[in-house]
Amino acid sequence: MRDTENMAAEAEFEEGEELSFSDPEDFVDDISEQELLADILRERPQEADGIDSVIVVDNVPQVGPERLEKLKNVIHKIFSRFGKITNEFYPEAEGKTKGYIFLEYASPAHALEAVKNADGYKLDKQHTFRVNIFTDFDKYMNISDEWETPEKQPFKDFGNLRYWLEDSDCRDQYSVIFEAGERTGIFSNDVKEPITIEERARWTETYVRWSPKGTYLATFHQRGIALWGGEKFKQIQRFSHQGVQLIDFSPCERYMVTFSPLMDTKDDPQAIIIWDILTGQKKRGFHCESSAHWPIFKWSHDGKFFARMTQDTLSIYETPSMGLLDKKSLKIGGIKDFSWSPGDNIIAFWVPEDKDIPARVTLMQLPSRQEIRVRNLFNVVDCKLHWQKNGDYLCVKVDRTPKGTQGVVTNFEIFRMREKQVPVDVVEMKESIIAFAWEPNGSKFAVLHGESPRINVSFYHVKNNGKIELIKMFDKQQANSIFWSPQGQFLVLAGLRSMNGALAFVDTSDCTMMNIAEHYMASDVEWDPTGRYVVTSVSWWSHKVDNAFWLWTFQGRLLQKNNKDRFCQLLWRPRPPTLLSQEQIKLIKKDLKKYSKIFEQKDRLSQSKASKELVDKRRTMMEDYRKYRERAMQMYQEQRPLRLELRGGVDTDELDSNVDDWEEETIEFFVTEEVIPVGDLA
Repeated sequence: MRDTENMAAEAEFEEGEELSFSDPEDFVDDISEQELLADILRERPQEADGIDSVIVVDNVPQVGPERLEKLKNVIHKIFSRFGKITNEFYPEAEGKTKGYIFLEYASPAHALEAVKNADGYKLDKQHTFRVNIFTDFDKYMNISDEWETPEKQPFKDFGNLRYWLEDSDCRDQYSVIFEAGERTGIFSNDVKEPITIEERARWTETYVRWSPKGTYLATFHQRGIALWGGEKFKQIQRFSHQGVQLIDFSPCERYMVTFSPLMDTKDDPQAIIIWDILTGQKKRGFHCESSAHWPIFKWSHDGKFFARMTQDTLSIYETPSMGLLDKKSLKIGGIKDFSWSPGDNIIAFWVPEDKDIPARVTLMQLPSRQEIRVRNLFNVVDCKLHWQKNGDYLCVKVDRTPKGTQGVVTNFEIFRMREKQVPVDVVEMKESIIAFAWEPNGSKFAVLHGESPRINVSFYHVKNNGKIELIKMFDKQQANSIFWSPQGQFLVLAGLRSMNGALAFVDTSDCTMMNIAEHYMASDVEWDPTGRYVVTSVSWWSHKVDNAFWLWTFQGRLLQKNNKDRFCQLLWRPRPPTLLSQEQIKLIKKDLKKYSKIFEQKDRLSQSKASKELVDKRRTMMEDYRKYRERAMQMYQEQRPLRLELRGGVDTDELDSNVDDWEEETIEFFVTEEVIPVGDLA
């Protein structure tokens, strides 16, 4: 029928009659303009657009005509990073500016960003900016004289965010991602088996990350980051950053840094955003060309400063203003790498050779920017900076090509940070270096060197008299990684991935090999925060079979094999720094035997409790069996008449029943015959 109508319409059109596209007289248009033209209407100019884009900046220096141009350049440089400025007005009186200015942005969003980030900006000692939207003046002028009681905001109780530290058995927690990322669980570590604390499906879209003190668990989502915490892992904060891929925390857990390759624009930097964790507010955005060397920003140990390296420039920012320290970056020609001390506000950086100028390593104190030590280096190919956990020592691994020789020689330049004028000791090694690692709470370091199959590990001790002593060397090791216990003394030498998961557990106090083991195709090694346990794992992300994590003691005794379907990641929950002083820790170590007796008694009680639980379980099973047997015997007796009827009155319940009816019959059958000749017996 429709084909017929179409043919008729085409025939009419061919005859030259124009088709009518008008709506019928009774037609009602039920599509709103908002639905039809939403994208265009969003761009429709608003009545107050111009005013909403204007900000007022107060506490600006009052200058004459000779300094006005310089002031404008400074103001433009500060405020143009929040968006495009279309108009500037500097009111003047008696040949000087009045101390406040008006700036107009291309959009209200840029004006709001300027107010949020520039209000409170310290230009110098006498001038701290106060920034407001122009329309706020009308709002504040029209405030009612009648007091209105503010609406009471409900208190959000997230519980004790550090509840896990109160565990009576001092059990640590860890996160596990398995089923190819579909499920994430939080477990409490126990010698017998993991105790499930929380488990959820699709909790994160990629991976998870703990904050440095273990307070928050961060999960990744297409729209941003979520932070969880408390006993029930409630959502504490959300941060909207579309396409976020990487995050980092300040050591104090006050700030979080996120990176997304999707959001950056020229006028509105959004690739990297620094957030205030407590309020959820964006503190500042930055451009980023590449995230290859994450984290882009490196934090000082106390979270007061963070720094970023670009070509020939080191930019150091201070919190909470997020502005440049002293309003300017450091110009350092050719700077290659930098690193903060974990114990002080000292930054180390190195610069390669330039013609006749040698390479150098510089230690700089902040915020004074005083250079406390400079070390010149010659014939340098590359440098790596390795800080000891407490900041007591800095090792600069220097790869050199000495004149007149072939090949690369490695020097370990050891800076003694706690001594006057920071003396430097040198250890030279002519073999290729595979790995280097400091003892976290000590003065020893370990080096893997050589080439497979002759890989050696050497242990050195930095002595107080200025000498570096070689303690021990183990040869022919199957290892490519060094993992120190967080408490020092013990370490694991691991041959990960291509080395098939070879493991060696070493006690460096006397350099004894406590155990040698293997976790085939292991991809990761993770120590718990106390240094009592260590986990080796095969991640589904790197190897598609044998995915599991194994729990070991620090001595190398295997406690558990936990097979999880498509296991991906295990991360121990960090512990915050101890509140005990060094004197209190020394006293505890001195009285350790007294405490050991208490814990040994508790362990025995735990074992006897486990034995009691096992006995109770077996007793319950035996009681269940006895009741079942009684029920079965009762049913058997009830069915006796039926059995007699079915078997013609013959009682077969007893083995010796109906003996009178038995007949005895003897049956013989030939088994074998053996013939022995008489002659053979003689």
